[in-house]
Amino acid sequence: MRWINVLPGVLVTFALLLPAPAAAKTELYSALGEEAGISRLMETFLLEIAADERIVEHFIDTDIERLHRLLTEQICELVGGPCVYSGEDMVTVHTGMGISHAEFNALVENLMTAMDAEGIPVGAQNQLLALLAEMHPEVVKL
Repeated sequence: MRWINVLPGVLVTFALLLPAPAAAKTELYSALGEEAGISRLMETFLLEIAADERIVEHFIDTDIERLHRLLTEQICELVGGPCVYSGEDMVTVHTGMGISHAEFNALVENLMTAMDAEGIPVGAQNQLLALLAEMHPEVVKL
């Protein structure tokens, strides 16, 4: 019976040691340089895309300034920042574009290159990529 009395305290202590999802996101927001850092990252990312003949065709008629703003908002919100994404959902945006798995992977490569160029720590890169990977089924619709 003594174990039962100790267990709640152990569980509370253990729970306090685990990072809360919101706290982890806030740390990621900081690791990305907050809104200004995310904006720089998205600019570098878009420059990588512009130089990538595998996927640049999908962006030919795109308002790049608007895309930059929306990407910055989306990533900022996704990682727990104070931004509010004002764009459409990923399914609506990407329906009919015919984005292949290879093109999606090329986009990820561009983001990884941009994160390296911006000095984003590998742990933060992995956290961001994990969050973005959840969008794969919404983007790749063949």
